[in-house]
Amino acid sequence: MTHAVPVAKPSVVTLGRGLYMLAVLGIFLLFLFPIQRWFAQTGGRWLYILLFAFLLAFLLVRPIRAVAWHFGILDLPDSRKLHGQPVPLLGGVAVYLAFAVSLLANSILSPEVIALLAAATGVMLVSLVDDVRPLPASAKLGVLVAATLVVIAFGISLTLFPVRTLWGQALNVLLTILWVVGITSALNFFDGMDGLAAGLAAITAGFLGVIAYQSHQVFLGWVSAALLGSSLGFLPYNFRPGRRATIFLGDAGSNFLGFTLASLAVLGEWAENDVVDLAAPILIFGVFTYDMIYITADRVLSGRVRSFRGWIDYVGRDHLHHRLEQVLGRREYAVLFIFALSGALGVGATLLLRTVSSMSAALLLVQAILVLLMVTILERRGRRIE
Repeated sequence: MTHAVPVAKPSVVTLGRGLYMLAVLGIFLLFLFPIQRWFAQTGGRWLYILLFAFLLAFLLVRPIRAVAWHFGILDLPDSRKLHGQPVPLLGGVAVYLAFAVSLLANSILSPEVIALLAAATGVMLVSLVDDVRPLPASAKLGVLVAATLVVIAFGISLTLFPVRTLWGQALNVLLTILWVVGITSALNFFDGMDGLAAGLAAITAGFLGVIAYQSHQVFLGWVSAALLGSSLGFLPYNFRPGRRATIFLGDAGSNFLGFTLASLAVLGEWAENDVVDLAAPILIFGVFTYDMIYITADRVLSGRVRSFRGWIDYVGRDHLHHRLEQVLGRREYAVLFIFALSGALGVGATLLLRTVSSMSAALLLVQAILVLLMVTILERRGRRIE
């Protein structure tokens, strides 16, 4: 008996190869000095960096995916995962390389950026080891704290308390560590559905770039553009509605993206108004903080988590995207819903920075709380369905 072997449709294969060759041509053109000079003279350096990172990430995914298949670095299916077949990891390596090369090639090398890149590299490498051979949760937490201390040493730190006092400095360091570790962990949690983590990273980086443009923070805008481009370049392989992802970010990618985004939020100068300065990043990272707070409270109140060690070791399918899948019926709908939610909160932050008013900040925060309250109702419904 003979068995038919599925064959890819020629039109699809041709289209894929054509797009790949266009990306090769595009990255070649971007290396030409006249092209670089034109972008610089027209004030479009941010766009140049975005295109550079996007095309490089898009080109790197395929060879890195082949490496993952060759060495067996795969995410194998099990009872708590959504995919039914092995999927290559290492997608985060392509995102990281596109981001780092775009910064280096464009000489975006202030002391703060160098410190951020060095610390993010350390996080990515340790997480890459974890993708190959799982590490204890406590060891990964220790690496995140150490990387955060590196960026703090170079001035990337929250300043909510007086910096001239010892207690103020200690509280600022503690809050910075909690922020960076919390956001990094939150994005890692969201890496549970195709396209979700990379898409959220792209949306967040995009809003950081908009705010950098509004507030004339050049370096923050360039770094955000690099992160946005590298995330978008990876998405065509990871978010394919109606079809399964061909590669995953892995912990190397989700932890790198989360750490970099959280550090960029600390690096940025939001507003002179203290209320606005606090409200803007809360809105942009609203989906991250909401999911982290909600699942922590739910697990503690239900008795599933009874200690800090239990919290960092707990793995479950009780996150926002899992609950929304139960309510909406499809994973793609859950992902798109979360994208829209993150976008809505981010738009609120950009409007806030235009008004720079304590009253506007308070009203937008109340609006965000009401929106998230509606999401909580959907989550509770999803839990009952499950």
